[in-house]
Amino acid sequence: MSKEKNIIPEKEEIKKGIYRHYKGGEYRIIDEAKNSETKKEMIVYQDINSGKIWVRPKGMFIENVEVAGAVKPRFEFIKEEDNDSSENKYLRALADYQNLLKQSAKDREEFVRYAIGDFLQDILPVYDHLKMSINGLKEEELKNPWVEGVKYVLKQFKDVLETKGIEEIKTVGEKFNHETMEALDGTGDIVKQEVMTGYKLNGKVIRHAKVIVE
Repeated sequence: MSKEKNIIPEKEEIKKGIYRHYKGGEYRIIDEAKNSETKKEMIVYQDINSGKIWVRPKGMFIENVEVAGAVKPRFEFIKEEDNDSSENKYLRALADYQNLLKQSAKDREEFVRYAIGDFLQDILPVYDHLKMSINGLKEEELKNPWVEGVKYVLKQFKDVLETKGIEEIKTVGEKFNHETMEALDGTGDIVKQEVMTGYKLNGKVIRHAKVIVE
């Protein structure tokens, strides 16, 4: 029987799985490819025992060969890939572990944000009262040494808050923004006075600024 008659058309679909070569070796189909120069269809497959990767023209892979007067496939399909193989189990376990690490990191981040936010609800009023104690002083009182000390403490307070991702919401002279502010009085859209400072934590509003508009 001539070799030409043994060749199966390349358009035939190759089923992925495990194949046995007519000489006895077993191989795993990895994928089909195409030669960039000749555009010839190729089969990419792997030796199960050695792990070595091979490439062979599709026409040769699927052709029949004559052995001792008998015609048989060059590569005979044996079975579909075992999805529960040790390799697949390892890959699934690795993916699950990576997902667990991502979820754990996300949970830690959420916990830290919640913990800081909860802590701020207690500490920010103290910061506000310190600022109000300065803002309510007369011109001559602002020159007292103890006032300078309070101002320094306030600066330290603000610097620490900023390092934790906390920022004060700008108000006076700004256009009223209902997403970051709460108007206590007035009918305009420009902030005239700030009654209580608002804050953001990592860009998220944790307390709206209370303002008067004009």
